Amino acid sequence: MMRSLDIAATGMQAQTVNVETISHNIANMTTTAYKRRRAEFQDLMYQDQRRVGTMSSDTGYRVPAGAQVGLGVRTAAIYRINEQGSLSQTSNSLDLAIEGRGYFRVLLPSGEYAYTRDGTFSLSETGAIVTADGYPVVPNITLPNNAENITVDQTGQVQYTVSGQTTSQVAGQLQLTTFQNENGLAAMGQNLFTETTASGDPNVGTPQSTGFGDLRQGFVEESAVNAVTEITDLITAQRAYDMNSKTITASDEMLQTLTKQT
Repeated sequence: MMRSLDIAATGMQAQTVNVETISHNIANMTTTAYKRRRAEFQDLMYQDQRRVGTMSSDTGYRVPAGAQVGLGVRTAAIYRINEQGSLSQTSNSLDLAIEGRGYFRVLLPSGEYAYTRDGTFSLSETGAIVTADGYPVVPNITLPNNAENITVDQTGQVQYTVSGQTTSQVAGQLQLTTFQNENGLAAMGQNLFTETTASGDPNVGTPQSTGFGDLRQGFVEESAVNAVTEITDLITAQRAYDMNSKTITASDEMLQTLTKQT
């Protein structure tokens, strides 16, 4: 059977992954702090028809280039493009956007830590700062029932006042976490990530300190998806898929011609 059938099939599979990645980006155009994904591909192994560097004659001449036939393409990785999203003002005192590097750390029901840039926080029934799913932010910061005028400065210090008093009281200090390889984090959905051996160990620090971003109260980070870029990539992927499909059609017609002649 002609190798071109298998080669083109791998091309169609690769472009299917490409389209799936692009569609995932488009679906998350309004997801808070979402980072767009990009599929990366690698060529598959090669078959030598004539090995480069072999002797072409008894007098010592060598083949300068050789002849290798590639066997197609495969998906190598799907990277997150960790670029800063635009900040959108909400005026909600517990909406926090990270400007720069870092993730909020949250405690999962399993007792494990997860990490997120989605700072749309609320207060639980006990006054603790929690995510939209009720997961507590670490370190745990609890506000009293009579807390008013909650403020979070750029360094992550949480303050509040109580009725009848003008002096602010400190409720706690928010922290950020960074990783040596952010692409090594495993996405688990719900805008959450978990650390892996590829991400490296978490590095915890105070916002606005060296290597960490700062916080913006009353803002959220918008999705970093660019609609124009995604549509352009989608058209390119569709055309590549069509070309691979036409290669299969052409190979099939060539096989039919060969079968008729034999």
